[in-house]
Amino acid sequence: RRRGGNLPPGPTPLPFLGNMLQVEVAQLINSLRKLSETYGEIFTFHLGSRPCVVLCGYRLLKEALIDHAEEFSGRGYFPPVQQWSHGNGIVYGNGERWRQLRRFAIVTLKSFGMGKRGAEERVREEAQHLIQQLYQTHGQPFDPTFLLSCAGSNIICWLVFGQRFEYGDERFLT
Repeated sequence: RRRGGNLPPGPTPLPFLGNMLQVEVAQLINSLRKLSETYGEIFTFHLGSRPCVVLCGYRLLKEALIDHAEEFSGRGYFPPVQQWSHGNGIVYGNGERWRQLRRFAIVTLKSFGMGKRGAEERVREEAQHLIQQLYQTHGQPFDPTFLLSCAGSNIICWLVFGQRFEYGDERFLT
């Protein structure tokens, strides 16, 4: 069986679907953790026909994202996202254009007060709200995307509107 290069082992994918039927999407983190018990801390998981290498555990994530940050700094290519974003923007961009946008965003945010003592205090305050939300998970695995998005969005709301919102506030969520 051809694995497409030097990919780590993983469950055998189905044509077109990949391994999506082998996980419970609502419990994706737990499903991937269970697969790691069979295939190890590094394994290949197919999203449709697209292979993705999954890293499990703090040590591996730190090594990849801190010790080898440059090699892991790119974002994956997902056609629906690329079609929507055209590969632009800070969130979905890559390469030199992304670096330029990031640099521009940092300069602009600094002009709004980020990096100064007052802004730092606001970021620290939002971090405390985020930590309170994290404590409410009682140490259970969960997808942090929503909470991290809320924290980042609240910092932007503070810059633009001068106020923060509770994570469940309807005005904030819409």
